[in-house]
Amino acid sequence: MKLYYSPGACSLSPHIVLREGGFDFRLERVDLQSKQTETGTDYRTINPLGYVPALQLDDGSILTEGPAIVQYLADRVPEKRLAPPAGTLERYRLMEWLNFISTELHKGFGALFNRAFPQEARAIIQTQLAQRLAHVERKLGTGPYAMGQDFSVADAYLFTVLGWGEYVNVDLAPWPALLAYLGRVAARPAVQAALAAEGLVPAK
Repeated sequence: MKLYYSPGACSLSPHIVLREGGFDFRLERVDLQSKQTETGTDYRTINPLGYVPALQLDDGSILTEGPAIVQYLADRVPEKRLAPPAGTLERYRLMEWLNFISTELHKGFGALFNRAFPQEARAIIQTQLAQRLAHVERKLGTGPYAMGQDFSVADAYLFTVLGWGEYVNVDLAPWPALLAYLGRVAARPAVQAALAAEGLVPAK
């Protein structure tokens, strides 16, 4: 398999899952401005929308959209417990998490990266994000991870999106449980390996 990624973008989530799952995979970096991959390919021939992630499967087919990719990967390695079994209520709880992160957090943080966004709109988005972050802190409760005791694909996605706060002036200090959660996830060896491979932390 090959993951098309851009350092620190939402493609970090499936990158983490690939490492947590012990998959054999390759990385190909994408310049999101030029839409060129590191091998000189026009990325729009891979994903016409031009954004990451995209996962090329062993048969050459392409899967896009992070929440779909991470569930696909989790189902390939059920023994890793990265997602509850399909058809169970807990699997729908996982989907609930992934949809919330995608629509209520990812889109909000993502908009703040757009320098053309008016200041008035930024203030509205930051207020909405504060409400959503308070909800996440409550929802996490005392469990170490989003789904309880087991690290899941929801954690890979939530960790990725919460990590954007430092780049868009969203201070997580009002939610100490979120900061503690980020620390727990960041300490996982697979997460450290993914961060290092993307040049986000020094390689050990």
